[in-house]
Amino acid sequence: EGRETRLRVVLRVRPLTCTETRRGDQQVVHSLGDGAVHVSAARHDATFGFSAVFDAGASQEAVFEGSGMRQLVELAMDGFSCTVFAFGQTGSGKTYTLMGPLAQSETRPAAPALLGLMQRSFTCLLEQSRSRGSDLALSASYLEIYNEQVRDLLSSGPPCALPLRWSKTRGFYVENQLSVEFESLEAIVSLLLQGSQRRRTSAHALNRHSSRSHALLTIHISSRAVSAHPAPGEGWGASACPSKQGTLCFVDLAGSERVKETGSSGELSVEANSINRSLLALGHCISLLAKSRGKRTHIPYRDSKLTRLLARSLGGSGVTLMVACISPSSHCLSETLSTLHYASRARRVTTRP
Repeated sequence: EGRETRLRVVLRVRPLTCTETRRGDQQVVHSLGDGAVHVSAARHDATFGFSAVFDAGASQEAVFEGSGMRQLVELAMDGFSCTVFAFGQTGSGKTYTLMGPLAQSETRPAAPALLGLMQRSFTCLLEQSRSRGSDLALSASYLEIYNEQVRDLLSSGPPCALPLRWSKTRGFYVENQLSVEFESLEAIVSLLLQGSQRRRTSAHALNRHSSRSHALLTIHISSRAVSAHPAPGEGWGASACPSKQGTLCFVDLAGSERVKETGSSGELSVEANSINRSLLALGHCISLLAKSRGKRTHIPYRDSKLTRLLARSLGGSGVTLMVACISPSSHCLSETLSTLHYASRARRVTTRP
């Protein structure tokens, strides 16, 4: 608590797709072990280091255990503000890493082995709450940022824009967002799937089911430990220890790629430009935060809705995990290098939880 803590950054390299294999793409990203990857292609020869690297053969469970996600859940239960965000180009495996297969629904759930960080975290959270014996209140809110508008994915009716406010005590927050209480794994998974189906997606040249918005699902954890041994002067009823308010936020960022690569035009082009502007603002904030505290200038969180909502996670009092997702294909080399440089800068960012 209060100590300077670096962002934990892990890398996931997805397998080559059937399309990439048929096209004859070369594999240009190779894991070296001990958190290092090597990129070897014409005019490019570079090695990058991360807290952990998960290659194409890594299971969903291995990513959950090896990324430090279990510890993040425990910190959220202890009252910390915790965030995990997935970053990378469209089709690099961000949503799969967080949620598992896109085809799942309440009536057709995914196979247990394919479940992502979110469902595994929900299971861990509920198991921990039972084993700790704490009086726990859990609720969830689910938002998307689409074309610089914040929209509630859990409210009934068509999504409408919500105002983003700032206060000295709360920092940036979304006004009038819906928060839904839950007590079981089935209830929170149902909220996740309902909200995800309402999220804006489109087909383009890189992905038939591309996310066109940034999505933030936040679990609010309010705990009050109950003691069987009351302090002197208190009756034999259970006495309450100080309450803790923690959060666990999952951020699925929209794909980062050049508009010309997507073949987008019209409304899709507007969406892509909006996505890229917010990711550029996020990258700018990360670059400035990566400098030592004495050399930092003003951090421009207000440049986008995304950076405002991630301000606490990136440069404030949060504990943050970044999962960078890349393709090993030679066809995606430029976007892969961009993601690797972005993630490398993020490793130098520190917060004070």
